[in-house]
Amino acid sequence: MEQIDFGQVAKSYARAREDIPASLMDSLFIRGISFDGKKVADIGCGTGALTRKMSMRKANVIGVDPSNELLQQALALNVSKNYHIPYVQGTAEETGLQDSQFDMVTVMRAWHWFDREKAIHEIKRILKAKGLLLVIDSGFLAGPLVVDQTFDVISKYVPGGLKPAGTKADSKQRINGFPSEWFGEWQKAGFELRDFYKLNYSVTYTKESWVEKVESISWLAGLEEKARANALVELTNSLPDTGPFVIPHDCNVCILRVLD
Repeated sequence: MEQIDFGQVAKSYARAREDIPASLMDSLFIRGISFDGKKVADIGCGTGALTRKMSMRKANVIGVDPSNELLQQALALNVSKNYHIPYVQGTAEETGLQDSQFDMVTVMRAWHWFDREKAIHEIKRILKAKGLLLVIDSGFLAGPLVVDQTFDVISKYVPGGLKPAGTKADSKQRINGFPSEWFGEWQKAGFELRDFYKLNYSVTYTKESWVEKVESISWLAGLEEKARANALVELTNSLPDTGPFVIPHDCNVCILRVLD
């Protein structure tokens, strides 16, 4: 599987990925998931958007990501937003964290980039007995004219066309955006599915912030610098100057618990 170096777009990633809806944390709370005092590892944390949401709710959270550039942005946001969240460089397959230390592991917008078999083994290693795994994904939806225009432009620059990200491209069937085979893999590895649900929400963008959002996604992050710059110029020129753009999104949440 091709790996995307999101560090190439670290600055836009830091600004554009702060769009986690408040309804996500509310939805977890009403399902009995409290972060207060819990030890949490956020795997594939990127620039720390979800780690900060959990820290606000008094979690003892650590972020793990393979990209040094993204982690540097996360640490800079610690300073500017007055957080003290630790971040370590590591992968889902080899976090470097201690055995059986965490009440919860969270993964947001990243499971499809993992070697899933190795990641599941690693996550079970660091979780406590009966620990929780939260796998979350979110993204914007097709339909609005601005999104369709965006797809038209960037499809010219992405070799092979606009395919689903990571291992999602290999899946024949998806349920609320999650490849159906993931559920069987979790069950086989000893995770019990506790809940699975979808949230719908909208994000409002200016023209500038929408282009920055597009720059942060894998289709653009995977391009060479010159091609990415050309795509962003063409996108900027093709979009209307009027705004704001209200873009629908969905967020899919899977709550799993270790059985053994």
